[in-house]
Amino acid sequence: MNWSDALIQLQYDLGAPQELSWLVEGVTYFIGAFVIANAALVLALLLIWITRKVISRIQDRIGPNRLGPYGLFQTVADAMKLLSKEDIKPKSADTLSYFIAPILSVVGVLMALAVIPFGAGLIGADLNVGVLYLVALGSIGIMAALMAGWGSNNKYALLAGFRVVAQLLSYEIPMVLAMFAPVLLVGTMRMQELSQAQSLYLGPINLGLGWFVFLLPGAFLIYFIAALAESEQTPFDLLEAESELIAGFHIEYSGMKFAMFFLAQFLNSFFLGAIAVALFLGGWQGPFAGQVPLLGPIYFFAKTFFIYIVIQWIKGTFPRVRIDQMMQFAWKVLVPLVLTLILAQMIIMKLPLPMWLNYVLVLAANIAVVLAVLNIMGDYFKREQVRTKRAFAPKSLIGTMQPVSSSSGD
Repeated sequence: MNWSDALIQLQYDLGAPQELSWLVEGVTYFIGAFVIANAALVLALLLIWITRKVISRIQDRIGPNRLGPYGLFQTVADAMKLLSKEDIKPKSADTLSYFIAPILSVVGVLMALAVIPFGAGLIGADLNVGVLYLVALGSIGIMAALMAGWGSNNKYALLAGFRVVAQLLSYEIPMVLAMFAPVLLVGTMRMQELSQAQSLYLGPINLGLGWFVFLLPGAFLIYFIAALAESEQTPFDLLEAESELIAGFHIEYSGMKFAMFFLAQFLNSFFLGAIAVALFLGGWQGPFAGQVPLLGPIYFFAKTFFIYIVIQWIKGTFPRVRIDQMMQFAWKVLVPLVLTLILAQMIIMKLPLPMWLNYVLVLAANIAVVLAVLNIMGDYFKREQVRTKRAFAPKSLIGTMQPVSSSSGD
């Protein structure tokens, strides 16, 4: 039983009439959605602070440290500043697309909260198509970015909007296929059941360490790389490449509408990490989580914040790749590898072999994918290290120029 069903049953036990079940259920879901949505908005302030602190330490800086303890209130001051900014709309912009785009970008991210299991029973709606629901929500953010670029009536914003569609749709394919690797293993799309399937019992004690990442490392690696691109993080942050397209598809936005795009970006990074935790890192599972239910949410948020810090570590370390390199990596590397991996897993799971032997073969296929990705990335980094700033070296001119000797008669 999840938390909403428990609250409904509690009100029935207290004497609420059965005829008002629809009202009781509606009020319960409204309260839960209100609390979770506002908690997510407050969470964004903390995520921005973590980003600034992590990247500043990587760059040998201190980061925000003036306003509040450890600079915690700096993001609050920034939010107040954005709220007070003037709201400017281009004269020739498409009004409907221009105003709806930032709202859609945030709503699409917040709706993912409905199916994320924060603990045993702590889930908004345990849909039987939970994974497919998350996949469908990805199209909302893509449409929001395209509407922002089109509605702004700005050629740079429009070009960035087109680039959004190219990047996000390309990397959504390997990410979605990697998400279905745990689904094939368990045989369900329910997020809560996928988390529960990652238990590991030692006698009567659930250690909670049967994480799918140990069995599906290749699928996890592909998901993580694609999630970096889906959340517009370095080295795939070409959506806002200011050196080429000013500030990207949101160049014509100001004030709070401008902030809503970045709110969606930070929350999207965090929730993609939460999905990775639920699918590959055990979700709320952990030592003694079955005996002490309060440990479940603690384990879940600890893992998710760790993934978020790793994302910021990558953001402060790796350089931005070119658009052609990014697209080639998606279509020529990730898509063939994940298709091969899923096909191999489907065949292996149907073989009439003992279950432990099927798992060994699935692990071998995933290790092969990991080695292939690391080998391709290693070759790429070696090629980049020998590049010079010049497109060509004028070797034909080196050593050919001689000083002009002066004649004696001059």
